[in-house]
Amino acid sequence: MATTVVSGVQYSGIWTMQQVNSAIAAGTWPVPTVTGPRLFSWGDNSQGALGLGNRTNYSSPKQVGSLTDWLQICAGGYGNTSAGVKTDGTLWTWGSNAGGQLGLGNTTNYSSPKQVGALTGWTQVSTGRFSNTAAVKSNGTLWLMGAGSYGQLGQGNTTSYSSPKQVGALTNWATAVCANGGVRALKTDGTIWGWGYNPAGQVGDGTSITRSSPVQIGSLTTWAQINGVGNFTMAITTSGALYAWGSNEYGQLGTGNTTYRSSPVQVGSLTNWAYVAPQMYSAIALKTDGTLWSWGLNNQGQLGLGNTTNYSSPKQIGSLTTWLKIAGTYRNSYAITTSGALYAWGYNDNGELGLGNRTNYSSPKQVGSLTTWTTLSTFSGNAQNILAIGVNTV
Repeated sequence: MATTVVSGVQYSGIWTMQQVNSAIAAGTWPVPTVTGPRLFSWGDNSQGALGLGNRTNYSSPKQVGSLTDWLQICAGGYGNTSAGVKTDGTLWTWGSNAGGQLGLGNTTNYSSPKQVGALTGWTQVSTGRFSNTAAVKSNGTLWLMGAGSYGQLGQGNTTSYSSPKQVGALTNWATAVCANGGVRALKTDGTIWGWGYNPAGQVGDGTSITRSSPVQIGSLTTWAQINGVGNFTMAITTSGALYAWGSNEYGQLGTGNTTYRSSPVQVGSLTNWAYVAPQMYSAIALKTDGTLWSWGLNNQGQLGLGNTTNYSSPKQIGSLTTWLKIAGTYRNSYAITTSGALYAWGYNDNGELGLGNRTNYSSPKQVGSLTTWTTLSTFSGNAQNILAIGVNTV
């Protein structure tokens, strides 16, 4: 016989679903609290990048599996490839795999997360627009997989690999982000490095030459953060200064003009930038005072300024000072406040804003009523999907 405790009283016997539902409605059924970081996804799912075991689009958040051990995530890129690292240090990938970017030794697409090998110790992963994936281990080694047509795997060649391939023998890599056919990476010594596709100078080495091996960007050793997804790159120093380089046709570098740059140029003179999330042709950024800023292309209201006007220098979004996390795609943006509320705005044709509809918004709109969101990730290619981690959410 099953034994169930309801309202402190022990009952024996087999309960019907009607009795269980009645107890739940009356608030007397002991529903357990789910703890730990759970993974949610929504938006475009044509390649299975949402990890839900299907290819159905969703306009509101759906939980990916039932596990509560996700640590870091990266949403699908141009090829709709997603990846994540779990708290046990295992690496997982899913979605499109045309270039072998899932690292599973094949080119088969998967609509549910698949573990990459049996190794642990993975700490960070990023998926790229041109079918490549980068991942860093706790021992400081850097690994690439997928298409190598632009040298984006950093192996000194243009060969593709469908299993993780280590970049050199160095053990001082901190983070790596996949850009538009290339990679930007930060080392533990505060230097930044780039390689891959480089027609707009997005590698940052002062040229437009495609690089198949890592090259150092400038000589500074005070870089704290780097991010690059389209044909431009942005980075922040330990002093809080913001720099940008690469393409600038819509003013996405934030320098007040549309001039391309092939090496880092400072955005304004302020030193209170905390985090920057470059998109395909625009960018959003957080300051240390909790304010949120954006600039660049705004044709779908992705800047969150209540209009569709392009701006070539940073503009503040609203007046809140409680913004904590940000992410953006080609035509939409997302942010989490210090209270754990999730907001979205911009293009919404595939329901990628998670608002349960397909209406565009040019100002931030709260996604549901939950206030337990902790982390989110998108990719700024043409893919329109998002992955987000929430804690204790139902």
